[in-house]
This record gives sequence, structure tokens and C-alpha cells, in this order.
Amino acid sequence: MTQTALIVGTGSGISASVARLLSREGYKLALASRKPDHFAELAEKTKAHAFAVDAASPAAVAAMFSDLDRSFGRIDVVVYNASFRTRGPLVDLVPGDVMKALEVTAFGGFLVAQQAARRMLPHGAGTILFTGASASMKGYAQSAPFAMGKFALRGLAQAMARELQPKGIHVAHFNIDGGVRNAERGRNEGATDTPDSLLDPDAVAETYLAVIRQPRSAWSTEVELRPWVENF
Repeated sequence: MTQTALIVGTGSGISASVARLLSREGYKLALASRKPDHFAELAEKTKAHAFAVDAASPAAVAAMFSDLDRSFGRIDVVVYNASFRTRGPLVDLVPGDVMKALEVTAFGGFLVAQQAARRMLPHGAGTILFTGASASMKGYAQSAPFAMGKFALRGLAQAMARELQPKGIHVAHFNIDGGVRNAERGRNEGATDTPDSLLDPDAVAETYLAVIRQPRSAWSTEVELRPWVENF
């Protein structure tokens, strides 16, 4: 039976690498973000269904899953990779931007996970993965909204794992603790940089796949990834 996967918050970094790897492994894919034109080439190459969705909108997320019910019939893997970031001194932050960061980074994760769990529970199987960051563990100066959202997402993952894993649904949170190589965003290592000082998104994707394939007798719920040169 062909496995299916949905990646929400598809961009040019980790999510794109996960999409390409799952496609090579024979998964039927759906990719979603607010601007699907940004991953049109990826969707074409992976033969994925493309969705324009506001992850923070309950109606939009529900509609996307209804479409997937008709085209996929069953969802085996869901990866939540969406976030919104606003930075600046605490006293200067725009409340509306902070609210958006919380809605996209955390509330959207809840909405997508809820819809996914409703479909996985009857089968007693499925995998839901959340992409976190260094900010999932510690808040940095002038980055309070990102920490607030990522802390909440990690809390969601922990609560879901305790509730759903005994029912057969694997839930895991990934702490991506370091910069991720991304040519489109200008994150490349120069000739004088330490080799592999940035996380290779293809290597990260391999770890996602390994977690997806874990036997249920030894499931990971928290995975921390960092370049070899990073300090703990």
C-alpha cells in the first residue's frame, strides 16, 4: 500500500529536503503553505498535490484535509514546518505581529495535528512530526515571539505524545539547534568556513525518515540535531 505524507509550511530548506526524500521512497505527497508558487517546481518534481493554506485558519486547514480525504483516502505522515518570525526589542514589538507568530508557529501546529489525529486514530497508526528550533529550548534576546511560539509547539508535541502514542500514533519534536544550509536564503558556507558548520537539510531529512521508520517498541519523542561544531 502506498504511504502518504503531508508537509505543511513547505519552503526551500528542511521541508523541501524531506519532500524529495519521501518522494524517492515512494510516498504520495501533499505540500502546503501560504504561497504554493514558491514550491511549484518542487511539487512538479515530486508529483505532489499543492495546497495554498493559512495554517492558522481552522476553516482552511479543515478544507485541506477534506480535499486530502478525497485524493489520498488516508494520511500516514504529517510534518508541521510552518512558522512566522518577528524580531526586535521587546518594547518595540508590534502586538499584531506577535499574535501572528503565535498563530502560525503554535496554533497552526495544533490545528493541523488535530485534523491529522482524527484521521489516524481509527487506524491506530500514523506519524506526526513537528519542526522546532533552538528557540524551542531557550529564548534569545529580541526574539521573544519566536521563542513563545516554539516553546508552545514543543509543549503541544509532548502532550500529544503522551495522549496519542499509546493509541498507535507516533509524535516527535525536532530541535533544529543550528543554522540550516539554504542557498535560496544566502546561507552557504564560504571557502574559509569550517566544513559542515551549517546543518545540511538533506541530512536532517534522513533523520526525519529514520524516525518515521522507528519500530514502536523504541519510539523517539524528542530529537536534537546540531552541526558537529556547535557548542552545547
